[in-house]
Amino acid sequence: MIRLLYLFTLALCALPFVPGVLGILIPAFSWLPPLGLTTPNLSAFDAVIQWPALTQSLWLTLFTGLGSTGLAVLFCFLILRQYWNSPHWQRVEHSLSPMLAMPHVAFAIGFAFTFAPAGWFFRLLEAMGLDTNGWFSLIKDEYGIGLLLALAIKETPFLLLMSISVLQQIKVNRLTAVASGLGYSHKESWLKVILPQWLPGMRLPIFAVAAYGISVVDVALILGPARPPTFSVLVWQWFNEPELTLLPRAAVGAIVLLGLALLTLGFIRLAEWLLLQRCRQWQIDRPRQSKEIRRNLHLPHPKLRFPSYAPFVLIPVLVIPVLVLWSFAHRWRFPDLLPSRYSLRFWQQESLSLVELAANSLSLALVSSLCALVLAIACLEYRQQYQRAIPSWLIALPMVLPQLSLLFGIQITTYLIPGQWYWLWVAWSHLFFVFPYLYLALDGPWRNYDIRLDQSARSLGLNGWQTWWRVKRPLLLPAIWLGLAVGVSVSLAQYLPTQMLGAGRISTLTTEAVALASGQDRRVSAIYGLLQGVLPFLFFTLAIAASRYSARFTRRTQQQRRERPDDIICGKPHYK
Repeated sequence: MIRLLYLFTLALCALPFVPGVLGILIPAFSWLPPLGLTTPNLSAFDAVIQWPALTQSLWLTLFTGLGSTGLAVLFCFLILRQYWNSPHWQRVEHSLSPMLAMPHVAFAIGFAFTFAPAGWFFRLLEAMGLDTNGWFSLIKDEYGIGLLLALAIKETPFLLLMSISVLQQIKVNRLTAVASGLGYSHKESWLKVILPQWLPGMRLPIFAVAAYGISVVDVALILGPARPPTFSVLVWQWFNEPELTLLPRAAVGAIVLLGLALLTLGFIRLAEWLLLQRCRQWQIDRPRQSKEIRRNLHLPHPKLRFPSYAPFVLIPVLVIPVLVLWSFAHRWRFPDLLPSRYSLRFWQQESLSLVELAANSLSLALVSSLCALVLAIACLEYRQQYQRAIPSWLIALPMVLPQLSLLFGIQITTYLIPGQWYWLWVAWSHLFFVFPYLYLALDGPWRNYDIRLDQSARSLGLNGWQTWWRVKRPLLLPAIWLGLAVGVSVSLAQYLPTQMLGAGRISTLTTEAVALASGQDRRVSAIYGLLQGVLPFLFFTLAIAASRYSARFTRRTQQQRRERPDDIICGKPHYK
């Protein structure tokens, strides 16, 4: 059974790339017989090249994608350097869950309501006596600065979470102790000793953040510039053209977006090589004789009045009250800090739609996450038994390749299959993108599991299934709960798979939130954004509570069994 699930997982990870690539290459050359395009040509490439403001759109995409990635990496490293292994690190680590639980769309809507020209931040400045008329706005600015900052703030907690396992493997305390003995300060130790080992270990998460920044559509529709938009939004607009004969132009755009993402990843890898391998004189320079060293004031974790991680906690936390206020506001004139009238009218108006959309979202999330959980556990068990794992590059491809480029070809392929299987296609696409995150979430706990426990259980007469259920499952159950919450949150945040493979017939809270974010009624947008952010947070809360309860239950059960040792030998009572 495990072997079959392993082979099925390989097919799940590998087969979608075939229709994904062929589905954009063939239409790009204007060959679509169902639409009457039977003569291959390069007219679609000419249409893309001659598109007005194409160069500006490409540079805007590179600026926001690379800029947000660079800022997120910089913020992550500075926070780790200041708080790792300090008394404040527990506070930083505990704040990661609520920040990660909030989907990008909900964060983008709250960010827009907070920093828009009529948002709460400008209301606060007006209340302080400042005239904000004509001030620069971060929402839909022509330079994409607001989009860049929002992506950097949202991706920093993800990089912090991925850094925990990397720093635990490189043994930071020993390295900093040796560097300190050689005369390096705390900052120099992290820069010259920890950074060269931390950065290669963070390569895959950084690639995932960069690829998302280059190809993001939903957040760019809410926060990004409109004239011209980022290139991913431009391709999305081409794809949604009512004239089907223009699909080749969208296919060429998807190819260009894929090439742009690959070039970006190659540039990041080249920059890493130049920084750490080629131009490494800065790593071997002697320590600077600073005042801090001369006075022997080695304070590795200085106490600051304003913590450096505060913006990454305060801004996501601030957007939730803003969404709550807007969802209940009946009249809120600018520049009032609070609404003058409150009402439940908009909640009552959208109640039926919210129930239906929440049911669709939860059903897709639970089905895709549970299936991904079974496949991930099967692959991890197969690796433990046969020492053969899924190739890392195959798991990384769904994370680092643009969704728009892959889904365009997959959707073209689904048109050739008779029948209206929209819900099945959407669930399958969610499973395809959920599996890598859930697999990586469980990979660490499975590697840290002591396999000698299984050997001891087998020597006592338990078979393979009994060993997994009675010995291994209780110890890994907290990680399974958290991994399931990660899968549900990833599924709930999927926008492009639901829109493209659902053909507009499958609606979720995410698709409706993006559609309503650019509407005129902020109250309805706030309701959908709030609910879209609350559901993942609820699942994370339940997962944390379940993991703690399962851990306590396991310890209590083991203590009871230690008190009755004769009753657990081979599962049979011992009669004297």
